[in-house]
Amino acid sequence: MLRTVTATRYVTPLREGGSLPAIVEADDSGLYVVKFRGAGQGERALVAELLAGELARAMGLRVPELVLIQVPPELGRAEPDSEIRALLQSSTGLNLGLDYLPGSITFDPVAGPAPSAREASETVCFDAYVLNVDRTAKNPNLLFWHRALWLIDHGAALYFHHAWQSALANRTSPFPQVRAHVLLPWAKALPAAEATLRRQLSPEALERTVGMIPDAWLAGEASFSSPKEHRAAYLAWLSARLQASAVFVAEAERARAQLL
Repeated sequence: MLRTVTATRYVTPLREGGSLPAIVEADDSGLYVVKFRGAGQGERALVAELLAGELARAMGLRVPELVLIQVPPELGRAEPDSEIRALLQSSTGLNLGLDYLPGSITFDPVAGPAPSAREASETVCFDAYVLNVDRTAKNPNLLFWHRALWLIDHGAALYFHHAWQSALANRTSPFPQVRAHVLLPWAKALPAAEATLRRQLSPEALERTVGMIPDAWLAGEASFSSPKEHRAAYLAWLSARLQASAVFVAEAERARAQLL
């Protein structure tokens, strides 16, 4: 399960993207990049961040530690910026934090260093699995830190949950957006990456990860009668999507062939 910490100080906003993240200090003296439930996409973006981040970790990819972070009502009372104050007030309760990686730099596909074929292939395969549209050359959401690549910002993944009625169709999507993946040129080992995906994301790993979603983020969805039913729907989708891996890996192979 994820650790839970409490926010003690709002340090600085990161004014990028629709989630209005910020660096926040917590009661464990750690600094976290916090995604707030009161921002644009609400709890769904936090669910996507949690599920994709922890499933990527289960696959063996590097992801900063994720924590549940309590935002107390008093955190925003002295904030002079009215937009930030409103965001904090609407985000009281459980939010999601990613360990802040000081000194990290954004991966540059031109400047490098180039990733290994294994790491590039596993990242491409994984992103196709979770429908992550946000790993492009323009916005790679990859950090280079301590001579290694780290995956961040998965709030745009699993976009089917913004319209559960279409979720069944998305389970077997070939994910044509993979052609824009920043690491596709280095993804020379996609079949091996597919085998890793299917081996590492066992039924137990999927169930364990879905079980991490707080009930508070699953309430209020009209398509489900309870958080338990809502959680079961995520598990069913992830399980069925994994069985369709041949479809989206073949699409990635075709997209890569067009680059060569």
